[in-house]
Amino acid sequence: MEFELSMQLAAILFSVAVVAGFIDAIAGGGGLLTIPALMWAGLSPAHALATNKLQACGGSFFASLYFIRKGMVKISELKLPLLCAFIGSALGTIAVQLIDASVLQLMLPFLILAIGMYFLFSPKISDDDKHRVLTPTAFAFTAALGIGFYDGFFGPGTGSFLALAFVTLAGFGLAKATAHAKLLNFSTNISSLIFFALGGKVVWLLGGIMLLGQALGATLGSRMVVTRGSGIIKPLVVTMSLLMSIKLLNDHFLFFSW
Repeated sequence: MEFELSMQLAAILFSVAVVAGFIDAIAGGGGLLTIPALMWAGLSPAHALATNKLQACGGSFFASLYFIRKGMVKISELKLPLLCAFIGSALGTIAVQLIDASVLQLMLPFLILAIGMYFLFSPKISDDDKHRVLTPTAFAFTAALGIGFYDGFFGPGTGSFLALAFVTLAGFGLAKATAHAKLLNFSTNISSLIFFALGGKVVWLLGGIMLLGQALGATLGSRMVVTRGSGIIKPLVVTMSLLMSIKLLNDHFLFFSW
């Protein structure tokens, strides 16, 4: 794709990526900012989605790295979920090219809003671990594989779905769930990026600049998760769930232009 990148445009998109990376590390939903910004910059929807995956990989990688360094995540315990999430995302990326996603597009805003309401009203949401419902193996072949497929197939709210799964099915506290969700989200992002790259849809220079912004924002956001825990995660998850629901409903019904 032919694309002219000015210094001013690069600075704007870098700044957007910083903010998106910060939000993504805590609650997910950074794509609400980055995808419209990429399309505003002149990319087609397909190139915007592909390039967004590249910069999102930077954010999820550096957030994951910070969580690992702080001892909140042990990769040895996540090998199978990471593999299942990767495979699920690959299958989803293939399936979206073959299946009509319009039904999911209509249902999704209500699902994401339900997640926000759960985080808002559930008395069980805290930073303390609770009873595990699924074994790690069962979690990998159900939640990790299923949400990975969803991320490759559609995408919005993946971080929130993963965090909810870790809270309700794995019994994790909210900060721990957010940290683990970010690693699985990195796996799904990488998988989807590979398929987009094979299709020649990634604008590498622009995506690379935004990746640097994502890295900075994600590092700052992940520090907030470690230091503030559920105190910052819960309100941001609720807010981003509401905004994502409104955005997705508007995309479907075109209530107003953004």
